[in-house]
Formats: sequence, structure tokens, C-alpha cells
Amino acid sequence: MPTAAITGSASGIGAGIRTRLEKDGYRVIGVDLREAEVVADLGTPAGRAAAVEAVRSHCDGRLDRLVTCAGLGSNVRPPSRVLAVNYFGAVDVLDGLLPVLRRGAQPAALAIVSNSAQLAPLDDDPVVQSLLAHDEAEAGRTADAGDNPILAYLGSKHALGRALRRRVRPWGDARVRLNGVAPGPVSTPLLEGTLADPVTRDAVASIDVPIGRWGEPEDVAALASFLLGPEAGWIHGSIVYVDGGNDAEVRPDRY
Repeated sequence: MPTAAITGSASGIGAGIRTRLEKDGYRVIGVDLREAEVVADLGTPAGRAAAVEAVRSHCDGRLDRLVTCAGLGSNVRPPSRVLAVNYFGAVDVLDGLLPVLRRGAQPAALAIVSNSAQLAPLDDDPVVQSLLAHDEAEAGRTADAGDNPILAYLGSKHALGRALRRRVRPWGDARVRLNGVAPGPVSTPLLEGTLADPVTRDAVASIDVPIGRWGEPEDVAALASFLLGPEAGWIHGSIVYVDGGNDAEVRPDRY
């Protein structure tokens, strides 16, 4: 039985992917703050290191699939907390578990990004640059000084997508596929939190998805199942949108 690890497995998209992978025949090692095989806080360096070591122990040093899904929404304060979980909580787990993925069968990893990552001109943003330089202290200081959790969320997902694509050669050399999924608005506790916050509510509520509905965790899980499976064996370094056409409507001339 193949083994998969999923961060953020207790709710939302992570729980949906867990259910799908278990249906596909995987043994799943969940990582979350609660109700998981590995209980850890990915918002701290110590928590990430503990999560990596615990997953290594649970999988006996050989992992076939990895999904980094744990994340915080744009309603969370301080902004540095959003960066810590969304960016470092993904990148550090990915890099930490690459050695055991290398020993897996047709190994593949997937990170949950966001279709909002390209909505602002963030290429040279100082927070994004600090994230990509893996300077957690500086990224946190800069984000908290700006006190803009929305920008912190966008920046964390923007930087994560770039970090994935920058790893395409070393992960390819290791024969471990690495891709990203960029969901639009999906009915999850994270989305509920942004809708309940007066600062973020209007921006999220105004999203008009061309297909006529918001997503469900199962929509993302179906794509994750494919990208992690053998039929996607030549897909590596891609970020695939699953958003009901939202990004295409907002940015029709960019892809």
C-alpha cells in the first residue's frame, strides 16, 4: 500500500484530499494541529522540524506522496503568522521530506498555492524577496510593519509558487515530481474565516466565478489525485488552476 503525507489534513481542502487518497488506496499520514497522526504547529521552525521527523518515523523512511496544504487565510493576524504557515510551513516540509520521497515508488509532491497569487504586482515586493531568500525573521518584520494580512496572504502564495518552480531541476534530478495547485474560492473553514472578517469580507464575497459556483474540497482533491498519480508522470514544475474560470476572467491575456 503506497503511503502519502498531507499537512492540513484535518479540515478543508486537506481533509478532502485525504479522503480521496484513502479512496485511491493510500495509507495517509495526516499532519495538523489536531485530529492527525502527527500533531504539529507548522508556524514555527521547531514545529516544522518535529513534523518532518514524525512523518519520517511513521513512513519508515520511505514516502510515496506528499501534499502540503496547511494554510492560514488573509484574515489572520499578525501577518507574520500567515507567512510562517503558508510559505515556510510548506517549503520546509517539502525540503525536509525530499530524502524519504526519493525512496518512494513513483514519488510525487504537491503544494496548494492560490489563484490569487498573481492578482498584485509582487515580483519585487520586499516580503516576497525575503521569503524567497528564506529569511523568515526579515519577512515577518516587514510584513508586520506593513500590517496588511491580505498582502501577506497573496505574497506567501506568490512566493510559494515561485519556490516550487525554482526546485524543478534538483527535484527532477531526484526523480521526484513537484507541482502546485492554485484553487479559487473553495467552501472551507478558511474561506468562512475571510468572509467573517470585515476587512476581507467584501473582496471575497464579490468574486464572481464564471462556471457559476464556488468550489468544493472534492474539486481540488480530484485534480490532486491525478497530479500525484502515474498518469501525470510527465507533469513536473507546473501550477494548475482549479477555480471555475476565475483567473481566466480576471487575467484573460496571461497564462
